[in-house]
Amino acid sequence: MSADPCDGCGTDVPVAGGAGNFWTFEAETTGGVTLELADGTEHFLCFDCIERLPDDREVTAADVAALSE
Repeated sequence: MSADPCDGCGTDVPVAGGAGNFWTFEAETTGGVTLELADGTEHFLCFDCIERLPDDREVTAADVAALSE
């Protein structure tokens, strides 16, 4: 299984699938997703950071940057 850093908090997040675990039986699931935001940017975020995004308006790159503060 491979890992990618979360664009919000910087934590390495497991990413299931692909050649990284093709020959293994690892049961670990993906810990985040890539989101395309209202301003056209894309960010890979862990599920904890996704929960911290505002839900009362469209999310932008500035909101993702604010997660690391």
